[in-house]
Amino acid sequence: MTYLWIKALHVLAIISWMAALLYLPRLMVYHTKAETGSVQSETFKTMERRLLRGIALPSMVVAWATGLTIATMSGAWSQPWFHLKLAAVIVITAMHMANAAWVRGFRNDANTHSEKFYRIMNEVPAVFMVVVVVAVIVKPF
Repeated sequence: MTYLWIKALHVLAIISWMAALLYLPRLMVYHTKAETGSVQSETFKTMERRLLRGIALPSMVVAWATGLTIATMSGAWSQPWFHLKLAAVIVITAMHMANAAWVRGFRNDANTHSEKFYRIMNEVPAVFMVVVVVAVIVKPF
């Protein structure tokens, strides 16, 4: 596979991963309003599980695999901007893991967070996505 095909796959994976990470907490905002055991709550559980396992997880794996490949092929490992990008991607990955834990909490009818919490968490991946884009495009260092 050529470098540009790997790069295209990387961009597609990132778009899918970020879409999932931006939508999951929004689903949880609405899920907090649904009564435990209701049809609506069970529907949210299904939506959250499918989004996490069917889109977010595969996209994250492909994003990491292609990203590490691109970094190696391009020699980015020695570039300061890449270190910033990598740090931001690690935070985004931690947010992915947090989302997985929150989905498990809802699945077990044991959510401990408020609607406001999920509204705030909905913004975190977007902030770090901006850091990644600026680091890659602007290369400030």
